[in-house]
Amino acid sequence: MSQKLSLIPMPKHFESENGFFEFEDEGLIFLDTNSNELFIVGKEIKEALKILGVEHELTTSKGKNFEKVTVRVFVDPYQLPQPQGYTLTVSKNGIKILSHDFAGAFYAAMTLKQMARNFKDQKKLPFSKIEDWPDFPNRGVMLDISRDKVPKMETLYNLIDMLAELKINQFQLYTEHTFAYRNHRIVWENASPITPEEILELDRYCKKRFIELVPNQNSFGHMNRWLKHKEYKHLAEAPDGFEFPWGGRFDEPFSLCPLEEGSIELLKELYDELLPHFSSNQFNVGCDETFDLGQGKSKKACEEKGVGRVYLEFLLKIHKLVQEKGKTMQFWGDIIVKHPELIPELPDGVIALEWGYEANHPFDEDGAKFAQAGIPYYVCPGTSSWNSIAGRTENAIGNLKNAAENGLKHGAIGYLNTDWGDNGHWQHFPVSFLGFAYGAAMSWNYKGNVDIDIQEALDIHIFKDQAKKMGKIAYDLGNAYKVPGFIPHNSSILALMLLFPEPPVYLKVDTFKDVLTEENFKKTIEYIDEVIKDLDEVRMDRPDADLIIKEYRNAAKLLKHAAKQGIERVKTKDFKVSSISKDIRNELAKELDEIIEEYKDLWLQRNRIGGLKDSIERFERLKKAYMI
Repeated sequence: MSQKLSLIPMPKHFESENGFFEFEDEGLIFLDTNSNELFIVGKEIKEALKILGVEHELTTSKGKNFEKVTVRVFVDPYQLPQPQGYTLTVSKNGIKILSHDFAGAFYAAMTLKQMARNFKDQKKLPFSKIEDWPDFPNRGVMLDISRDKVPKMETLYNLIDMLAELKINQFQLYTEHTFAYRNHRIVWENASPITPEEILELDRYCKKRFIELVPNQNSFGHMNRWLKHKEYKHLAEAPDGFEFPWGGRFDEPFSLCPLEEGSIELLKELYDELLPHFSSNQFNVGCDETFDLGQGKSKKACEEKGVGRVYLEFLLKIHKLVQEKGKTMQFWGDIIVKHPELIPELPDGVIALEWGYEANHPFDEDGAKFAQAGIPYYVCPGTSSWNSIAGRTENAIGNLKNAAENGLKHGAIGYLNTDWGDNGHWQHFPVSFLGFAYGAAMSWNYKGNVDIDIQEALDIHIFKDQAKKMGKIAYDLGNAYKVPGFIPHNSSILALMLLFPEPPVYLKVDTFKDVLTEENFKKTIEYIDEVIKDLDEVRMDRPDADLIIKEYRNAAKLLKHAAKQGIERVKTKDFKVSSISKDIRNELAKELDEIIEEYKDLWLQRNRIGGLKDSIERFERLKKAYMI
């Protein structure tokens, strides 16, 4: 009887036959090359066999006792033409791995490790043959470490290990102010930043797992953490603030002024210090969401030339800096794509990052613009974890699918899965696991993974839950955002109610007052209770198993608190927290205090203390509204 295995990503071609190869207690793993890269692969194969309950030794010799070799690893690009590709065969003679390159051999080892988990401690694997290679040559994950969590090194190492098994080969740390530039302490001193030495360590850790650590430093918009200080304020486009395109005002500086000579001088200094710590030949300079461009010092230039032209001229100056460093420049494509007539003017040596986080984002339309201009680009969907507390499962899956389908359609050269921390980074780390895993599957083999059983894959390979319940809990709690009946853009209404004691200017009460009902919020609480009732039965084989359970309980408490608040807000005329009766506000304040204390403790388990105050201040704003 053929075997059905849970693998993520599922390979391009998988054939299973009747029968098993059964391992002896002693045996050898043969590597056809004595190289550092293949030694790393061999060590991973040893770990895979340990999962089966087998201990084997590595060898590069064909000497005596060669018959004891049960795993053979060969690298030959002439036999296997696809870069990063491999074949993995389990037969009566043992296991044979053939790869195009060392990366392909590593991915074969990752597949073998997942096969082994399906037969834990059984000392056998089913006869099978796998042929596999990636859809996208570049498959990345970007983690936000600027709003507001800077993870501990152990957290980053654990994430990199997970991503390596998922066959991710690029990793970025989204940075605004959280790299410890030696001459700019005032910017990062309260943020617990990543240090230069830590980057050197991370770079080496990634390389051993065939992951490229790509440097990342936003360089145009999103510079508030710099420009709010008097030492840098003179470089701001709008030092006293600006109007958002969706309404409302931000009263602090946000973007560098492209006309200030000091702007490019600052970036040159930052790049000179940052880039030598990375072995990557790429660099993500950001440059997204320059909302205030044309509202301040560059207003006249933008009126004369157009906002798009002023933006492009500064981007070209940045590109010159990057080119002088011998790097390929990545940049967010959201501004230039609004000015398609300028896309052909982009220079050689750039990669546009086409991003969007809704399931219906126009990856098709926007990707066509870059493809028609001959500009290399990545599709950049996201995990949908931010502004949600527990994720937005259905949206995440739709968004990640959409990016892969249309990226392949228009020849995108990469797939960068983003995990943001907007508005305090309230989501706990494991909330992003589903998005990381499904995104990796989409970027490796879209057609073979589009209908993958993601809950089962999460249980076996990510949560390692022997009870096979945690995957469903994560999936279903991530869909709590749908139950209230109103779905705002790029967020959950439950998270927004905690963030905004009064409805934000872009969310008019008339748009949701007939949908958000007392009954729907009560259904939300019932839904959450039903989802988490099995948490006590979860049996995860992970060092952080207890922590994950606490994190999901805390997320559930936050969601339920929002729903309880919602029950009361819908009774008011203006949907304001301050309009709720004082007695109920006092009860909500007391409950929020308990949740916040738990949240603080959980934050510090995986993350540095810097940024925690900023994250908590958003809860304190809500608490203040309760106490009026």
